[in-house]
Amino acid sequence: MTIRDDSVFPSPVYKRTVLAPLFDGAKRHFLESFRRIDRAHCTMLAETGILPRDTAAAIARALVAIERELEVDKLVYDGSVEDFFFLIEGELRRRLGPDVAGRLHTGRSRNDMDHTNFRIVLKQRLDGLGAKAAALAEAMIATARRERDTLIVAYTHGQPAQPSTFGHYLGAAIEVLLRDLDRLAAAREVVDRCPMGAAAITTSGFPLDRHRMAELLGFAAPLENSYGCIASVDYVTAPYSAIRLLMLHLGRLLQDMQFWSSFEVGQLYVPNAFVQISSIMPQKRNPVPIEHMRLLASLAAGKADALVTTMHNTPFTDMNDSEGAVQEAGYPAIETAERVLELLAAFLAAVRIDAARVRRNTDASCNTITELADTLVREEGLSFRQAHEIAAHVARAVTAAGGSLTSAGHAPFLAAFHETTGRAPRLDAAGFAAAVSPERFVAVRNRHGGPAPEALDAAFDGYAAHLARLRAGAAAITTREAGSAATLDAAFGALLKA
Repeated sequence: MTIRDDSVFPSPVYKRTVLAPLFDGAKRHFLESFRRIDRAHCTMLAETGILPRDTAAAIARALVAIERELEVDKLVYDGSVEDFFFLIEGELRRRLGPDVAGRLHTGRSRNDMDHTNFRIVLKQRLDGLGAKAAALAEAMIATARRERDTLIVAYTHGQPAQPSTFGHYLGAAIEVLLRDLDRLAAAREVVDRCPMGAAAITTSGFPLDRHRMAELLGFAAPLENSYGCIASVDYVTAPYSAIRLLMLHLGRLLQDMQFWSSFEVGQLYVPNAFVQISSIMPQKRNPVPIEHMRLLASLAAGKADALVTTMHNTPFTDMNDSEGAVQEAGYPAIETAERVLELLAAFLAAVRIDAARVRRNTDASCNTITELADTLVREEGLSFRQAHEIAAHVARAVTAAGGSLTSAGHAPFLAAFHETTGRAPRLDAAGFAAAVSPERFVAVRNRHGGPAPEALDAAFDGYAAHLARLRAGAAAITTREAGSAATLDAAFGALLKA
């Protein structure tokens, strides 16, 4: 039985739910990259002799006329063409006729054009995100240098653990951020490969110059395998995976900021500029920007993860799952992440550590007691296990008495030491006070990666050098792409004059 089909494309519901949104997305996001691809392809066809120069020149002049005359912002999708590509092709036909107009599409397909479009726009957005992430790293390094010697209580398992410095803590976060920046840079390299010349799947019988197309469009090189040009989606999954990790890692930092600024801990002071008040409780100082940043980081991570998950179980071929709709869905992840980066840079530059609160919490929690044990090993010749037992006894006694280690610790220390060793310690009261001071705790930990000033200064210099290398790499890419844009303008301009 023969099926009779009198339907006409497009179905109204398909037009409303798919084609019109894709058309609007192309206008909003891909107009400029689409124009660059047309100009570059027209130039390459003339340079390789695939098109006679006068034919290519006629097409070039028509492209300029379309750019000048077509009011894209006012276009409303009416279903008369399938998509934005066919709209432009129709405009060329109207100006040049089907024979000349149709020659621009020689050796290319919407497949390689689409993925090239998406990569051009994604690179631009990643550059904006990378610049804000680098600015955050710079702000964090500056804050860490400023707070190099500022004591804090470091926590493990939610409990006071040991003294450290705010600079040391931030140094750990900076290292993660720099690794995240490395991941973003590596992901951008994946995006920076040009699919043009792959055509539908297998390249073309025409002598296309794929390297020239990559150069004109500002890519580092062509993506080599033509099947991969239209099938691979790691240029989507790589950057959005990197964004997800960036936001996840910053979210952990923000969780600490929330904890540190609580009334019970109180070691992080958030200035009034970042505090909101309660509508009913006048005593409240709510550092809600931390909550907003944590929320935004989670939203950005979720949106990025959605892009990666969308690629799961899709076929290894050209498909709409990786095209306009999903590309457009990813941009809010980048925009939301940028809000986090910008706000966090300003926030970290503004906050301060409450030294008095840190001192009280340090005394009350006996968190310097590890150094007492270490000192007994070094100066009294005890084994670490003996020293640990003495230090543990002192901490229990001070905590039970509700006192502080500096004011109430020496007497239980003398008793515990004698009970364990059968002798009196050589460590006198002044030596005991020094051994349990947070300043000494930090100062003697001058190992590579430790919190002492010399170790931290070396680390900060390394972070600054790492960031400088990343920025130099980004600047070199910007320079190369600006040169490519100038090359395209010059070559296309010469074609216009032919």
